[in-house]
Amino acid sequence: MYERYSRQILFSKIGWAGQERLRASRVLIVGCGALGASHAEMLARAGVGKLRIVDRDFVEFTNLQRQTLFKESDAAERLPKAIAAKARIGEINSQIDVEALVADVNNSNIESLTDGCDLVLDGTDNFQVRYLINDACVKHKKPWIYGAAVSSYGTTMTVIPNETPCLRCIFEEMPDAGSSPTCDTAGVIMPIIASISAIQVAEAIKLLVNDTESLHRSLIQIDVWQNDWRKIKLAGPNPDCKTCGKREFEFLDADAREFSAVLCGRDAVQIAPPRPTEIDPEKFAAKLSNIPGVKWNEYLVRFTVGDNEITLFRDGRAIVKGTDDVSAARSLYSRYVGS
Repeated sequence: MYERYSRQILFSKIGWAGQERLRASRVLIVGCGALGASHAEMLARAGVGKLRIVDRDFVEFTNLQRQTLFKESDAAERLPKAIAAKARIGEINSQIDVEALVADVNNSNIESLTDGCDLVLDGTDNFQVRYLINDACVKHKKPWIYGAAVSSYGTTMTVIPNETPCLRCIFEEMPDAGSSPTCDTAGVIMPIIASISAIQVAEAIKLLVNDTESLHRSLIQIDVWQNDWRKIKLAGPNPDCKTCGKREFEFLDADAREFSAVLCGRDAVQIAPPRPTEIDPEKFAAKLSNIPGVKWNEYLVRFTVGDNEITLFRDGRAIVKGTDDVSAARSLYSRYVGS
């Protein structure tokens, strides 16, 4: 059983005892896109006994450039990412117990998803879900590892409640919708995915084998194209932080949730951001220069992706035509608008 892990066991920081701890561990991976797929594969190969993988999306051909668990047949069949990931992990390491959940992570299920897990790995593509993860993990004193990558740039930090700053200590307010680049507006290259995921998974293994002294305890920022590597050392938790200082879990509050509604008879879904924001249509249209046929005026931006027409208004609200599936509409909103 342990022959496959022999080289890892020889690594003194893991050894036999650490390998046993890995086998007994359960990790929640939220999002199974580029980062999440990389997390899942590395943890499966390392022998982490149980993986809970949650993702709301399906595999597309545009994913194959960077999402390592998936193949062309998955995209052709439009398999849910969590399901395709489970199948592939079964081929990589049949000893791993994979729980694949095709679900939209929100404030109604995030706490139950984290329940029973030793730690949480961020594989998402938007800050709304990250702040939910942060709330749930701080509330239940569960470590989690933030990671993000777009273009050639990525960043990561490890959150240990009551010991390190939480996400909100560092990023007090969630970025406005449309203010940050996404993989579908700025692109992304595989090397930054591999770099950020490697750091996240290394931190996860350190936590699982109880080698907390080796944690980097910093905010790491990397640009693999500009050859820029930064490590910003972090102090302790901020006592004035709304989440870990004051224990106000507003992202777990139903009133703070992003609003989504099917527009009756229109084959469309309306998505609204969780708080008031302001979009500059001209500037946002410029960010979509790689998409043909983008139209805008002083009130809105309209563009087409596949079979869906997306109309984004100045207040961050969007109407996604061509679907009555709220999860699919939210996925498109996240990809092209952001949080």
